Amino acid sequence: MLSKLQPMRLSILILCLTISTSFAAQPEVAPTPTVPAAAAEAGKDVAHQLNNAFAKVFETVAPSVVIIEISKKNDGSESSPFDDLFFQGQPDENNPRRNPGVLRPIQSEGSGFIIRPDGYIFTNVHVIEDADKIDVKLRDGREFQAKVVGTDEKTDVAVIKVDAKDLPVVQLGDSDAVRVGQFAFAIGAPFKLDYTFTYGVVSGKGRSKLLQARGYSISDYLQTDASINPGNSGGPLCDIDGKVIGMNTLINGMNRGLGFAIPINMAKEIGAELIAGHKIVRPWLGIRIETLGDDSEIRDLLKGAEKGVVVRIIEANAPAYKSDLRPFDVITHVDGAPVETDSQLQHEILKKKVGQNVELTVWRKGRTIKVPVKTGELPSEIARASNESIQPTQPKQQGVGKFGLQVQELTKDVADRLHLPVQQGVIVTDVEDNSLAAQQDIQREDVITEVDGKPVTDVRSFRDALNEADPRRGVLLYLDRKGGKTFAVLKAGNG
Repeated sequence: MLSKLQPMRLSILILCLTISTSFAAQPEVAPTPTVPAAAAEAGKDVAHQLNNAFAKVFETVAPSVVIIEISKKNDGSESSPFDDLFFQGQPDENNPRRNPGVLRPIQSEGSGFIIRPDGYIFTNVHVIEDADKIDVKLRDGREFQAKVVGTDEKTDVAVIKVDAKDLPVVQLGDSDAVRVGQFAFAIGAPFKLDYTFTYGVVSGKGRSKLLQARGYSISDYLQTDASINPGNSGGPLCDIDGKVIGMNTLINGMNRGLGFAIPINMAKEIGAELIAGHKIVRPWLGIRIETLGDDSEIRDLLKGAEKGVVVRIIEANAPAYKSDLRPFDVITHVDGAPVETDSQLQHEILKKKVGQNVELTVWRKGRTIKVPVKTGELPSEIARASNESIQPTQPKQQGVGKFGLQVQELTKDVADRLHLPVQQGVIVTDVEDNSLAAQQDIQREDVITEVDGKPVTDVRSFRDALNEADPRRGVLLYLDRKGGKTFAVLKAGNG
C-alpha cells in the first residue's frame, strides 16, 4: 500500500514546486489607481468650493444674527402647552423654568436676526413672551437692551428693537421659491452655545396643523433636517446664498432631524405690519373643517361627493352661524376657486378682507348649492357659552342602549339657564365611558336636534328616528353645542 502512495506523493510535491516557482517568477505589478488623478483633483476642487460656500454663508449671515437673553418673574405656574414643540431648555439646576420648586427669576436664551439697520429684529413670540428684560448680543460683542415693538401670537412672529444705527442686516430671500432638497443652514444659540452653525436640506414645504392649540394653523411651515435645538428659536434658516428663507421656531423631539421654520415671506409681511403699528387682523368664517376622506365613516355617508372640505363645527355667533351653511356640508369652491383640502380652504379665506362677501359652493345631500357668507375678524379667543351643569330630572332621563347616551327633553327652563339658542330637541345628560357616543366626542349638554335629517322635538321623536335609522350604515346626528353647531356619526360595530 505504501509503495502505491509514494509515486502519488512525489507527483503532488513536484506540482506544488512548479506552482510555487511560477508564482515567484511573476514580476511585481504596481496597483492602478481606481480614480484618475485628474478626476481626483477635480473632486477636491468641488469639495473645496462647497466648503468655501458653506463657510461664506456663516460669514455673511452671522454678523446680523443676535442672541436674545430674557429674564422674567417666576410665579411658580410657568408652563406652556408648547413645551414639547418650542425650543425649551432641558431640566437642570440652571433652568428654573422646569424646576417649579425654585422660584428664581426665569432666564432663557433664544435667537433673532436684524432686518433693518436702525435696530429692528425678528424673533419668535415665545422667545420674548412676558419678559421683564430683553438683552440682545451681537456677533461683534456689542450688547443692547431691547423693547417689544409688536407680536402676533397666532403665527409666533415678534419684532423687537434696539437703540442703534448702521447695524448689519440680513438679506431676505423668497420662501415661495424654496425647493425641497436644497441646502438649508441654521444659525443660533442652542444650549447657550452662541453662533452655532448647522446645515442640512429643506425636507418639506407646506407642513400644517403644528400649532392647533392656539386656534389657528399656519399651513406652510418649512421643514428641515438641519440640526436645530433649544436656543435656535427665532434664528434664521438660510439658503446657499446666505439669504434668509425662514425663521426657526419648532422642533419635534430632540435630535430627530425634524425642525420647522416660519416662511420668511409670511414673517416679512407680518413684521411690516407690526413695525407700522398696525393690528394684525385676519378674516374667518368660524368653521372647523377637515378634508373629505380623512374620516372613513363620514366618507361612507357622503356618497356622491368627490372632493372637498367637510364642515365639522360652526362656532357660536360666527359669520358662518349667521349663514345657511350647515355641519356636514362639503365645501368645494370659494368664489369659484376649487378647494380639495382644509389647508386650501384656509388659504382662500385668508386672501379675503374682513367684512367681504364670499360665495361658497356646497355639496349637500346630493345636490350643489351656493351659500353666501360675510367674513368676520378672527378673534383672539373663541367665546364659549356658560359651562353651568344641568340638573336633570331623573324620571325624564332616558338611556339609549348600545350608543351609551343618556338624554332628556330640552325644556325652556334648561335652555334659558344654559343660554342655549335652540328651544327644542333632547339634551345629553350623560355619556358612558368608552361608549360609541364617547368615541364620537358627544358631550354632556349637547342638544341633539336632528337624526338623519329628521327633526327631534322630544325624547320620543328622538327614539323613533333612531329606530328607523340603519346603525350599520351610520346614524347622522346634528348637535347644538354651547351655541355652536356640529355633528356626530354613530356606527354600529365601532364601540
